[in-house]
Amino acid sequence: MTDNPTTEEPSLDARFAASMGRLLGPDFPTDIGLAVSGGGDSMAMLYLAHNWTRVWGLRLWVCTVDHGLRPEAAAEAEMVAATCARLGWPHAKLRWSWNGKGNVMDRARQGRLECIDQWRGDLRHVLMAHTQDDVAETFLMRLARGSGVDGLAAMRASREIHLPYTPRTNSPPVLGKLPPEKGRRTPSYHVVRPLLDVSRSDLRHYLKVLHGPWVEDPTNTDPTYERARIRSRIAGLEADGLGATRLAETAQRMARVSQALAARTLAVWQALGQEDRQTGDLLLARDAFACVERETQLRLLSASLQHVAGGGYPPREAPLEALLDLLLAGGAGTLHGCEAVTERAHIRIFREYAAVAALRTAVAEGALWDGRWSVHWHETLPESEIRALGHDGWVQAGEKPASAPSYRAARSLPALWQGERLVACSAIGFGPDDGLRLTPKGRLWTLHDVLMQKTGP
Repeated sequence: MTDNPTTEEPSLDARFAASMGRLLGPDFPTDIGLAVSGGGDSMAMLYLAHNWTRVWGLRLWVCTVDHGLRPEAAAEAEMVAATCARLGWPHAKLRWSWNGKGNVMDRARQGRLECIDQWRGDLRHVLMAHTQDDVAETFLMRLARGSGVDGLAAMRASREIHLPYTPRTNSPPVLGKLPPEKGRRTPSYHVVRPLLDVSRSDLRHYLKVLHGPWVEDPTNTDPTYERARIRSRIAGLEADGLGATRLAETAQRMARVSQALAARTLAVWQALGQEDRQTGDLLLARDAFACVERETQLRLLSASLQHVAGGGYPPREAPLEALLDLLLAGGAGTLHGCEAVTERAHIRIFREYAAVAALRTAVAEGALWDGRWSVHWHETLPESEIRALGHDGWVQAGEKPASAPSYRAARSLPALWQGERLVACSAIGFGPDDGLRLTPKGRLWTLHDVLMQKTGP
């Protein structure tokens, strides 16, 4: 008779160490950041990271973002600070304030990333405590919205965050110790999620064993919020085989499919697409694009719009499909701050004039206009600024070279103005050759990054 060997479930510390090894090893950084809110998930992550560093010898830097949305948040940040002091790690409280514009939850998420970017100094990796339950909840939320494969794919265990460079200031206000910063910090950092295969209940149990403190955010059970409503329903689905573990597994499978489709879309772009380095427009070979399967057409069009607009999120599915139909029929349309036009040989995607008409940037070496155009100018002009060429600039430029873009595409190009006088617009051949130039450094990410999903949530 052969005995069946039994295998013990690895401890949570061992699972955390294995996840960190996959995400950051084998050459670990000397310092990593942790975003800790005070909730059970992030406090468990703090203790797991603390115990892990005893073996690997890394230094931790902890921050708590106070979004100013709940009066209890200040006390919760103090609790995190006190815990960090007991464990021997530096802590900083970052304060973010909502300006009242846009969706508050979306703005809070983006504001958190911006606050962390200001705080992080030379840190390249910041841990966040998203769990298996978060993956399952997000899956159901997006399923209810009719999301496709990308929306249903599990959040990535490592995500690169690109934000415009801004020197360290006291805005947002920072209370506590800052990580070191030697010169100009790196242009991006990685959000690392080592707990995506760990349940919320396992993390709570871990904290109870260690007698670690945490707080419960009342919004987690407030039915006003969509995530709270979804969270309450998942427990009832467990008996039907649709619990958090199964939903998260499905989301992981969707992530694999999404990666394969992204690779296909990149191959199509390399075969039939090109970027106009003079104007920043994207061109897709019209006839070849029309022969591509629809899913890849949608993906390539979405990525092109996202790239040209410099947006962190792709356009919504319904208007994207409508625009694709217009282009395949030989028409044109606007979406996501861009225009797309079917020309004789190409589909041209360029910035929509209305999206940039109000943008103004002071003339300074290396300054960015619309997140894509880098300013290079050889002299100082009083009362000068960068703004869109527009109709007035097009008229002032007079006769254009044969290589100049059409009027429709040219209006959204950056131009150097002194008052109401056009000084230079290099993309249409007006003004000195060393005026404004589009440079790769002016982009927060490349089209390759967008297609391979290296940006976004």
